[in-house]
Amino acid sequence: MSFLLPDYIFETSWEVCNKVGGIYAVLSTRARTLQSDFPDKLFFIGPDIWEDEESQDFISTNDFAEWVDYAKTNENLLVKVGRWGVCGRPFAILVDFRSFFHKKDEIYGNFWKWYGIESLQAYGDYDEASMFGYAAGAVVESFYRFYHLKGQKVVAHFNEWMSAFGLFYLKHYLPEVATLFTTHATSIGRSIAGNDKPLYDYLQGYNGDQMARELNMISKHSVEKTAAHVCDAFTTVSDITNKECIQLLEKAADVVTPNGFEPDFVPQGKALAAARAKARECLTNVAENLLSYKLSKNPLFVGISGRYEFKNKGIDVFVDALKKVNDLPIGREIVAFVMVPAWSDGPRGDLAYKMKHQLDLQIANPFYTHKLVEIAQDNVMRMIYGLNYTNQQSQTVKIIFVPSYLNGKDGIFNMSYYDLLVGLDLTIFPSYYEPWGYTPLESAAFGIPTVTTDLSGFGQWVSPQPQNIDKGVGIVHRSDSNYAEVVAGVCDMVATFAKSSDKEHKAMQKKVSAVAEKALWRKFIKYYYQAYDIALRKLKK
Repeated sequence: MSFLLPDYIFETSWEVCNKVGGIYAVLSTRARTLQSDFPDKLFFIGPDIWEDEESQDFISTNDFAEWVDYAKTNENLLVKVGRWGVCGRPFAILVDFRSFFHKKDEIYGNFWKWYGIESLQAYGDYDEASMFGYAAGAVVESFYRFYHLKGQKVVAHFNEWMSAFGLFYLKHYLPEVATLFTTHATSIGRSIAGNDKPLYDYLQGYNGDQMARELNMISKHSVEKTAAHVCDAFTTVSDITNKECIQLLEKAADVVTPNGFEPDFVPQGKALAAARAKARECLTNVAENLLSYKLSKNPLFVGISGRYEFKNKGIDVFVDALKKVNDLPIGREIVAFVMVPAWSDGPRGDLAYKMKHQLDLQIANPFYTHKLVEIAQDNVMRMIYGLNYTNQQSQTVKIIFVPSYLNGKDGIFNMSYYDLLVGLDLTIFPSYYEPWGYTPLESAAFGIPTVTTDLSGFGQWVSPQPQNIDKGVGIVHRSDSNYAEVVAGVCDMVATFAKSSDKEHKAMQKKVSAVAEKALWRKFIKYYYQAYDIALRKLKK
């Protein structure tokens, strides 16, 4: 099929050069494929929130210097232009949106008149996100007019409600630009799940507007729903999230755009073996220092990672299931790492001191690697204590909470998440709410067998039916009411994996790598091109 493709692409997200969550991974890995097909016609727009700090992955250049000066002098639009230091090195534009705060009430008033956006009920990060989105729209208009792009096929793609004000801006001030809007997770769906309400059993009974009022999400929902309806092409990341969009936003996606990955960040051959050895050495060193005893020769390293959403990400299931594994005759030592950033305040002083000076020092409370603020209120620690984990040497399973961003500078591991991920044997992501599921896909990319659920977009994409870990990707059936069965299913998969031979492990690794091969961006990018085509053709009508 021949698609109508753009001459210029502007894509906006709060996570451009700003690693917060999974959208960063989606955009940064997709960048190379887009840059290859649209060389230097691709511009990512992100927030300039760094002030005197160094921006993440942003490499400043002198590109478009005349426009930068013009925008500052004539439009009070403060931008930095450079390259995003990821695969493909696309252009990145960071915009300082603070100059728009003085007229936010006027902007909100206009958007109420033009689109019915309800900003009166806003709170929290709404103002910041909205002014960023508005500024991003102004950036596109300024660039478009300065470089006389009239007559060119230009698309502007906005990710999540946080950037949607840019879409509204362009619809009013520059309607000749085709607009796309992607919701990676509906704000109401995530809120329903996060508030322990049954999302799936009763989805057909929920009304998005009514739930927005009940959950105090009126403004965010108003932005998201309106963006889905007024954009030229609406997309979401999985079939399961599209069901939410239909019910809660009253709009089906024009295209489902599943998330892929770029294989460049995965070491190959001997480099992979070396990276794995280095990661396991680091994980072993931290574990032995925290636990104050030596691990067995070849322990099984199991992990979970992602955003700290205790139920939605299945962290509760992980901790519960590993405790049940502890009571089974496994015959192999297991160290379970909960790599989830939490409210922490730097590395544990006693652990860091012991590691630095290589002391034979007993560490009290050997369950966490970084200082937790209000540890008594932390869900992971409360569950570890509640299930009577001991982390004694005689126990099969030891659990270690890593409540810090693994950015290579955390003070304990001092290695990035990807550099540590390659040292794990098995990852587990028993999600309840997971529109796609980038973490299991990342594991697959590294050839690490992984477990997820059929409530994740990735899990449903791999197989519509539950399957065991011997397929490389284990998929557990999950619903609103089968928590105990999910825990038991994860427990069984860990036990099966732990008892498997090296030959069986290698077979699983081969199978999971084959799954990852099917999810390369060069195979998924066609869905984005279809979305561009829809947006551009709609604009021509």
